[in-house]
Amino acid sequence: MFEHPKDKLLPRREFIRRLGWSVATGAVLLAFSLGVGLAGYHWINGLPWTDAFLDAAMIMSGMGPVAPVTNNAAKIFDGCYAIYCGIALIGSTGVIFAPVIHRALHKFHLEDSARD
Repeated sequence: MFEHPKDKLLPRREFIRRLGWSVATGAVLLAFSLGVGLAGYHWINGLPWTDAFLDAAMIMSGMGPVAPVTNNAAKIFDGCYAIYCGIALIGSTGVIFAPVIHRALHKFHLEDSARD
């Protein structure tokens, strides 16, 4: 997906296209994660859809749940979803920023090889 270190720097238009795909992929991962939380809070904890959305969004953002947890299954879901969200957030951030970091490192590598 990324160019070889000896290749020229990707043109700006292609870089923006690559960045767009990365942002879209990260957004899909975050939307999927929010959907899992929304469904879990609705069906396992018995919350209405709006409250389920609020709890899922709050867990994803690291703020913690809002509604009280009513049963053991909901407590287990709550803990597993919180762990999953931490990993999903780190992963989606990596996916989104990978082209930017790669371009910066590639540019520095090209500048170093030009001096040699």
